[in-house]
Amino acid sequence: MPLSLVLFLAVLAALLLSMVLYAVRGARRDKDAEGKNAQFVGGLADFVLHWFLWVVDPAARLSIRLGLTPDFYNFAGLALGAVAGLGVAFGQLELGGWALALSGVADILDGRIARAQAKSSPYGAFIDAVLDRFIELFFFLGLAFFLRQTPAAAVVATLALGGSMLVSYARAVGEGLHVDCTGGLMQRGERLALLSLASLGDRGLCAWAGWPAGSLLLAVAGLIGVTSAFTAVQRTVWIARQLRARAGH
Repeated sequence: MPLSLVLFLAVLAALLLSMVLYAVRGARRDKDAEGKNAQFVGGLADFVLHWFLWVVDPAARLSIRLGLTPDFYNFAGLALGAVAGLGVAFGQLELGGWALALSGVADILDGRIARAQAKSSPYGAFIDAVLDRFIELFFFLGLAFFLRQTPAAAVVATLALGGSMLVSYARAVGEGLHVDCTGGLMQRGERLALLSLASLGDRGLCAWAGWPAGSLLLAVAGLIGVTSAFTAVQRTVWIARQLRARAGH
C-alpha cells in the first residue's frame, strides 16, 4: 500500500474519531462562526463546519501564545497554495491535496487569531480576500497544465476558476454596497474541501476504476464550476433584490 494512501487513511481515521468525540461532548457550536453567520453546504452540513473549527481551535490558541500573527498565516496559506498548484501541475496530486488543505487551515487560523486579538481591519480583510483568489488561481492553473492533453480540461478549469471568482466578486461588491451575502451552495470552504479530497483520492480511485489519472479531479472541478456559477447567480439575484428594495423599486 503506498505511503501516501496510508497517511491519508490514518488522517481520515483520526478525523472521524475526533468527530465522534465532538458529538459525544455535546457538539457545541462555534461562537466565532455563528457571529459571522458562516455556513457549510448552504447550512446542510453545519455540523461538519463547527466540528472542524473545534478541531483547529487549539492550533489558534497555541498560535496566539507563540506570537504568530494573522499575516503569518495569510502568507503561509499563499505559499501552500503555490505548492498545491505546482504539485498538481506536475502530477503530484497527493502533495497538491495536502498543501491545499493546509492552506485552507491557514486561512481559518488567520481570521480566528485576528478576531480573538481584536485585530480585524480593512487591511486584513483585503489581503485575506485577494490572497485567497491567488490560491485558487494557482490550483486551477496547475490542473489545466496537468491535464493539458485532455480536450475538456481547459474549459473545465476555466469554468471552475471563473465561477469561483464570481462567487467571491458578488459578495465583495455586495459588501461594498452594504449588503452582506455569505450564503450559497458552493463557497470557498466547500471548494477547498472537494478539491483536496479529490486530489488525495484521485490516483487510487482512477487506478482501481481503470480511468486516466486526473479523471476524478477533473470531474470534481467540473462540478465546482457548475455549482459555483449557480451560487454566483444566487448571490447576484439576492443582492440585486436587496438593493432594489432599498431604493424602493
